[in-house]
Amino acid sequence: MKFRYKNYGSQILRPVIPIELTYNDRTVPYDVLIDSGSDICIFHSNIGDLLGIDLTSGRPEEVFGVGGKVSIYYLHRISIMVGGWPFEIDAGFMPNVSGSVVPYGILGQKGFFEHFVVKFDLSKEEIELRRKE
Repeated sequence: MKFRYKNYGSQILRPVIPIELTYNDRTVPYDVLIDSGSDICIFHSNIGDLLGIDLTSGRPEEVFGVGGKVSIYYLHRISIMVGGWPFEIDAGFMPNVSGSVVPYGILGQKGFFEHFVVKFDLSKEEIELRRKE
């Protein structure tokens, strides 16, 4: 399955794809950055609110960002749908996951890369996902 890179102004291309997140009976579409440097999948707390998740009832964890800044996220079990394929994952929810400028979540190693082989081709502005068997 192939996706196009998305342009975020000033010719900044990023490997951002659309997915769906589901918790209980609620589903929310969401754009996410495919980030091989992220350990886990992390989504904005507002998305958790839309899904009806009591965020602070999840297990609190710490993540270290660029420059060593520590942020707290809350881990919850949800379902994600990527290219028509559903997966149950443990995902983190936190405020300001992608800063205040870019409106997307992050797909990381655990929960995403363990299910897909990912090919980034910036020259073609294309991301290719192949589901692992």
